Amino acid sequence: MSKQKEEKGMERKVDGMSCNIINELRLEKQLCDAVIVVDGAEFHVHKNILCGCSPYFMALFTNGGYPPDKLRYSIPNVSAKIMELIVEYAYIRRVNITEKNVFKLLIAADYLLVNSLVNDCCTFLKAQLCPENCVKIWHLAHSYFCEKLKQQAFRLILHNFEEMVRLSEEFLDLTVEQLSEIIEKDELNVKQESVVFEAILQWIKHAPWKRKAHIGVLLPRVRLGLLTHDYLMNNVSNNILVMDDMTRKPIVTRVLMGIDDLNPSLPLSSDLQRLRLPSAVLLAIGGYGHKNLNTIEAYDTRAARWVNVTCDDESPRAYHGTVYLNGFVYCIGGYDSVDFLNSVRRFDPITRTWAQVNPMHSCWCDVSVCVLDSRIYAMGGFDGIRQVKTVERYEPENDRWCMIAPMHERRGDSSATVLNGKVYICGGFDGNGCLFTGEYYSPQMGAWTLITPMMIRRRGLGVVAYGGWVYAVGGNDGVNQISNVEVYNPQTNVWTQGPAMNNKRSSFGIEVLDDLLFVAGGENGTTIMDEVECYDKQTSEWHAVKNMGISRHALSCCVLSGLPNMAEYENKLSLENKLWRDFPCPQTHPR
Repeated sequence: MSKQKEEKGMERKVDGMSCNIINELRLEKQLCDAVIVVDGAEFHVHKNILCGCSPYFMALFTNGGYPPDKLRYSIPNVSAKIMELIVEYAYIRRVNITEKNVFKLLIAADYLLVNSLVNDCCTFLKAQLCPENCVKIWHLAHSYFCEKLKQQAFRLILHNFEEMVRLSEEFLDLTVEQLSEIIEKDELNVKQESVVFEAILQWIKHAPWKRKAHIGVLLPRVRLGLLTHDYLMNNVSNNILVMDDMTRKPIVTRVLMGIDDLNPSLPLSSDLQRLRLPSAVLLAIGGYGHKNLNTIEAYDTRAARWVNVTCDDESPRAYHGTVYLNGFVYCIGGYDSVDFLNSVRRFDPITRTWAQVNPMHSCWCDVSVCVLDSRIYAMGGFDGIRQVKTVERYEPENDRWCMIAPMHERRGDSSATVLNGKVYICGGFDGNGCLFTGEYYSPQMGAWTLITPMMIRRRGLGVVAYGGWVYAVGGNDGVNQISNVEVYNPQTNVWTQGPAMNNKRSSFGIEVLDDLLFVAGGENGTTIMDEVECYDKQTSEWHAVKNMGISRHALSCCVLSGLPNMAEYENKLSLENKLWRDFPCPQTHPR
């Protein structure tokens, strides 16, 4: 260690030691030159320590019009319990922030200009943000000018609107201006626009005598052109609040006539029919379609359309793995039509640029990948000679791959997912035949455990966690491509038969988006496919989805969510042409 580093380390130790010594003097009331009186409680302090913590105390002790030898100072509007924490923070620069004290602590820290403590409270609240408290935190952050916290809370409100309306007590206390600000945003995440209308009714019902007049302000923020004809007729047009507002009734009538094509000359505001931005999109990356591809397509669930978002600086690859972690898309291993790859490329969906990160130890195609606890797992595959049972784990903060316990079986062309803190991998090819075995890895145990075998041998399958179970979808049984689906219950260690896909396929992409299970592309034994379908566990049915722009298999999929530039991944589609009605996504655009 250099002398300079030693001196810096010693300086930090001395600073911490000094803080503790001075705090002990405070607690023993030694060398104190002021007494803070709060709510009847007294705190003996050293003026210079508090001056170094806050401009408020600097002004109080030096410019408050008090004589320099003044001893006692009264501070209003702060409880003794909170002042005790703030004084402690001034001395040792740390405090025990909890869910019970964080709001009062932030308010008092802001009042007393202890800015570093305000930042610590904001950091704590960011970690606690959830649909139940996001409105309360949004209000607090706005009132005390915590801009970053305010933005993060507002994003959570938009992305979790339905859950927020159901769980947040503060939702009903929003002002009409605040509710308008929320529901007018393109980023508002709702599967059906009817959710927005019903949230308005719920908000008005909380205080109807003074809120019913606000329907004229709120209704134009609803994208009426996204509602079905039946819903407009039965729920909006006949609603007493809408009927009583003579300025809004004609708008609903024009939307109805536009949907029925009775009078297409009636102009509709673009705001009434503009699709909202998706909160998440499905990416289909690379693959093989008569040649290796670098093509990236994004599926926009709101428009029910695919968008080509290919970046030309990415090389083609197939038989690879893809995951989304900490704001980046990682493409792992695979085959570029010449070499088996150990390279790992990282895509930034905000800047739309690629970068190289450290490669894996081995070159693999047909590799299975997933994310658990902010670590990427890469399992099995084909190294050009044989299938392997090797497993590597990537730590993004260190840009480092390390070897972990190998699987029980060699397997390539398998598929993996994460459920309940475990990595599950199923099926594949071991060099001799298709496998029906599966196993899971527990990071706590550091070992793999075999599970009950599937009912059907399969390679080129898709494995995904969905609704608390593990789904094994499609693949090749050693002879033919299959549409069969099996569902594994980790509680009982039993596989059961699930509803089969509409199409037989293997080597396809699979992911869960908007609580629907999507499969994209693949091969059916005769042709390479562009067909996409999704499964809805609520109805136990598979539905056709708009085809990808190109046919491909050996592709990989992942889901991007919460991007600030999500508009770059949406389908620029107006309802004026109504194209989305050809392929509605279940629960998103009902017929």
